[in-house]
Amino acid sequence: MPGKKSPYGLFAGGKLKKKRQKFRWNDVTYKRRMLGLAEKYDPLEGAPMARGIVLEKVGVEARKPNAAVRKCVRVQLVKNGKVVTAFVPYDGGLNYINEHDEVIIERIGGPEGKSLGDIPGVRFKVVKVNGVSLWAIWRGKKQKPTR
Repeated sequence: MPGKKSPYGLFAGGKLKKKRQKFRWNDVTYKRRMLGLAEKYDPLEGAPMARGIVLEKVGVEARKPNAAVRKCVRVQLVKNGKVVTAFVPYDGGLNYINEHDEVIIERIGGPEGKSLGDIPGVRFKVVKVNGVSLWAIWRGKKQKPTR
């Protein structure tokens, strides 16, 4: 049979399996998963949260239809020294964060680990400041400890 690409017959299973394995490497998502590229280049190194030190407060301009300055902080992670930008939630949440504070950051929950909504390039958000929940400080339930 000229032009036939796949083997067929009683003992063709091994050959078909091997062929499928070979061609799966052309799929980008398979390749990234097998080579572990997501963990390799992830600042959090696969962890759900990370501790870091605030370097500076920054304002990030929102994407096109919205006009706003989203309050963010530049954080240097303790575990590997990488510097990331983290969004500070809540109205006036930035007032409770100072430079050199210790913060806990987590992923912001965008699609495929990317940024969320109209904040360009920001993939993380601040959860705790000096070991106390930012939400509790903002609500007035707890006071921020001074380090």
